[in-house]
Amino acid sequence: MSDEHWYEDETGSLVRPYTVTRGRTEPSGKHTIDLMSQVTAVDPGADANRPEVDHARAALLALVRRGARPVVELAADADLPLTVVRVLLADLAEAGLVGIQEPRRLEPTGPAADPELLKVIVERLREL
Repeated sequence: MSDEHWYEDETGSLVRPYTVTRGRTEPSGKHTIDLMSQVTAVDPGADANRPEVDHARAALLALVRRGARPVVELAADADLPLTVVRVLLADLAEAGLVGIQEPRRLEPTGPAADPELLKVIVERLREL
């Protein structure tokens, strides 16, 4: 697939981001897509020639098929705003082409989880 009509080296993308996302600025409510959410190709051999998979979505899907990566890396590699990538990934997830796994949230343990210690630290900082 040729990228010649989609991108100019000197001026950047010929298609504005809001056009690519069809005017949406948030992914659908079905998906929570964090910066560190891990994105994987559900079926690397699946045919991406569907009506809902246009040039921008196909290009992003090609990046995902190279290996699982966090959303923030995909945005950097695609050279697209994070907001646009989040919307496109949600579309690909709804089409069943990618899986999006939320990052694990680690609960603090040990001294960092002690509320009394945190109060002492705050008091000492206020004294400064």
